[in-house]
Amino acid sequence: MTQVGKRYAGPGGAEFIVTKGGPGTLTDGDTALSLKDASTPAPAGSANPDAPQVQLGKRYKSADGAVELLVIKAGACDLRYEGEAMELMQPKVLPSAD
Repeated sequence: MTQVGKRYAGPGGAEFIVTKGGPGTLTDGDTALSLKDASTPAPAGSANPDAPQVQLGKRYKSADGAVELLVIKAGACDLRYEGEAMELMQPKVLPSAD
């Protein structure tokens, strides 16, 4: 279960906070992201050298829209939810304040 407000980390050093949760599993390729808190060590597993870089402050959503994440630490991560690649969300266009 992907929990809202929880921090997750991948073996490539990237960290995320969940802004919209769902029942599935987050992975970096085939390696599950680990729930990060004060008592949890860094995730085990090797970083994928071919994984794309995720950038600080970017938001990602699952293909079905069930889960959304915010990148809080940049790093290499082939971000997936239930085996499907997550999509980079585009910023919302706000009306001008004229």
